[in-house]
Amino acid sequence: MVTRRLRLVDADHDSIGADRPVKGGYMRVAFATQDRTRVDAHFASAKTFMFYDVGPDEHAFLEAVQFDNVSDENGSHQEDGDDRLATKIKALEGSALLFVRAIGGPAAARVVRANVHPIKLPADEPISAVIERIRGMLKTNPPPWLRKVINTSEAGPERFIDDED
Repeated sequence: MVTRRLRLVDADHDSIGADRPVKGGYMRVAFATQDRTRVDAHFASAKTFMFYDVGPDEHAFLEAVQFDNVSDENGSHQEDGDDRLATKIKALEGSALLFVRAIGGPAAARVVRANVHPIKLPADEPISAVIERIRGMLKTNPPPWLRKVINTSEAGPERFIDDED
């Protein structure tokens, strides 16, 4: 269950809509974290998801979503009958990428079905360093996995609209 959602309100910032995770070269990126500064959490045990709007030339913090029903760090789950992952997957809506330290196979499959590309990092890493790496990839020739995310996301329902009306 989500306990708290913290957002910046800025009328000048064109945030990315939930229906289109990549817009104008920018994408909504999620980071699983315990301390809100590093990617240092397993998907199911993350206390917070930090969301940023990341593009080739700049990035902006969008929101932090905090959860109260998380797994223990050792991987044991609370047996309360709730679908703990559904809340987290719902929070990812509109994101193109999710960076985590670890994610189980079934959870990863659900994240992918929600049109979010999960990426496991081999060690704890500052969110700012991951953002800079994403920006560098967007400025140059993105790797195939990132091109696929961009191409899949940009091919929304509007691709069927005829511009010659």
